[in-house]
Amino acid sequence: MRYRVQVLGWTLIWSGVLIFGYIGWQIFVTDWLNAGVQAEAAADLTDSFASDPEPEADPVDTEEFLEGANRPSDLPQLVEYFPEEAASIGEPFGLLSIPKIGLEELAVYEGVDRETLKDGPGHMDGTPLPGQAGNAVISGHRTTYGRPFFDFDLLDIGDHVTVETSIGTHTYEVREIEVVLPTDVWVTDPRPGSWLTMTTCEPKFSARQRLVIFAEMVDGPNLDWIKLNEARSSGA
Repeated sequence: MRYRVQVLGWTLIWSGVLIFGYIGWQIFVTDWLNAGVQAEAAADLTDSFASDPEPEADPVDTEEFLEGANRPSDLPQLVEYFPEEAASIGEPFGLLSIPKIGLEELAVYEGVDRETLKDGPGHMDGTPLPGQAGNAVISGHRTTYGRPFFDFDLLDIGDHVTVETSIGTHTYEVREIEVVLPTDVWVTDPRPGSWLTMTTCEPKFSARQRLVIFAEMVDGPNLDWIKLNEARSSGA
């Protein structure tokens, strides 16, 4: 009987060691591994943005584009449109900053597969890039691999988010905050204007739900172009 108790005791002890070791690996070791990857990617992107030539714009005549409709008073005669091609899956392309929660120039990658999200937040391929018209979707971990979106629950309506890409810096303002089920894929649907939708797990340490932040562009190289598109679609 005493032997069985000893065996049970040691079994519980080692089970605890393995469980806590696994948790430690998931939380702390993956953070350490991610820190190096992020630092290198962010430095490379910063150098690239500084050394690349000025992005080329396509000038658009607003009156001609609106086909006779009235031009909104805040739009000039000519606006510039800056196109941008998506990166390959797994490649970094932008720097995400959210001052409210202390995120500064976090490298964002193309793709939302498991391996890509280990390196940092990922942009859902098939949705527009940040800075373009439509609904750009970015997802990120909340408790492992750097925990980029750990403090997402601290964001409020009106907080600002910026994403710097090869064509410039795009500023968004938080408009909506929702908690949804993982099956609520409507959050990735197209939206008029230019939006950044960011998703992460909810609550912390659980994948039971999703915390979703919807932010609308308020500044950026393509803002006038976005307004021009909206004016034509609304018949202004």
